[in-house]
Amino acid sequence: MPDGPLFAHAQALRDQGRGRTVTYSRKVFIPLTTLCRDRCTYCTFAKPPGAGGMYLDPNEVLAVARAGEERGCTEALFTLGDRPEERWPQAAAFLDGRGLGSTIDYVAEMSALVREQTTLFPHANPGLLTEDEMLLLRPSNPSMGMMLENISPRLMEPGMPHHGTSSKDPLARLATIEAAGRVRVPFTTGILVGIGENNDEIVDSLFALRGLAAATGAIQEVIIQNFRAKADTPMRHSAEPMPRWFARVVALARWILGAEANVQVPPNLTERFEMYLDAGINDWGGVSPLTIDWVNPEAPWPHLDELRRRTEEAGFELRPRLPVYPEYIQPEWIDPGLYPDVVSATDGDGLALVPEKTGAR
Repeated sequence: MPDGPLFAHAQALRDQGRGRTVTYSRKVFIPLTTLCRDRCTYCTFAKPPGAGGMYLDPNEVLAVARAGEERGCTEALFTLGDRPEERWPQAAAFLDGRGLGSTIDYVAEMSALVREQTTLFPHANPGLLTEDEMLLLRPSNPSMGMMLENISPRLMEPGMPHHGTSSKDPLARLATIEAAGRVRVPFTTGILVGIGENNDEIVDSLFALRGLAAATGAIQEVIIQNFRAKADTPMRHSAEPMPRWFARVVALARWILGAEANVQVPPNLTERFEMYLDAGINDWGGVSPLTIDWVNPEAPWPHLDELRRRTEEAGFELRPRLPVYPEYIQPEWIDPGLYPDVVSATDGDGLALVPEKTGAR
């Protein structure tokens, strides 16, 4: 099938549902802990004790958040390994020393600290969550997230990237997203393309997310992310998706997810990232003027001035948003104690009120 009709349809859907405004969230990346119970074969974020695995202490968390605040950021992205205390005694000892029962308790503590001490809004991305854990995080997090990655259990079989990684069980991931719908948490999710899945599994994953979006109402954004091979991982020699082929996946995602969906591709994982505007996206995700992408440390963020220039040259307006999308800034979706602060941080369109200091680094 030629690319032209697919891309044209994706663009028409995006323009119909989201217009010609492309958004991004101005953020700092807070790697709360690089310890993890899992062993994904493509990951360099997770590290064992003694090889960089650690927890940030409260002073370190606040230092990053305050530096981001000075640069006009509005999001504090908390990323961490999934329940490291289940694998590492050092993680359990750290939590015991703080009188905490789990890493999620520490996420809640640090999210609340950032809310109390800065103007940033936390966005927790801690892996699998129960309803009770979401309710614990909800007073300080207007939104949360977790990638589905792929719906296929085949990727958990021996020799596949999720073998031995219990948190990547697709059924468990679907259950977390369903829980977000029940407790009314705006939720970001997505797929990771190029880790060994086949075309049918990509399509099945996108239809699963479409079904979850309709059933729960909670999916505020779907990330379509391309795999990048990393040194010192078992998948370091694996082929990465070709950008033009991956752009077809992005266009297919727009077609499946529909005109109203918020579809994002990270701009730091492809040199000519503006091609994804042709594939129907309407968001660049979180982009930092300060911190690296701790999940893809080899891929620097584009400078915000460059992101704006290249987006505008493609015929779009670039505007900042909060970690929660405008359509979810409603009393039913945000904790009552947090809702007034979220509203006061937005303009008439529900987008972020931030100083436009995009040249700051």
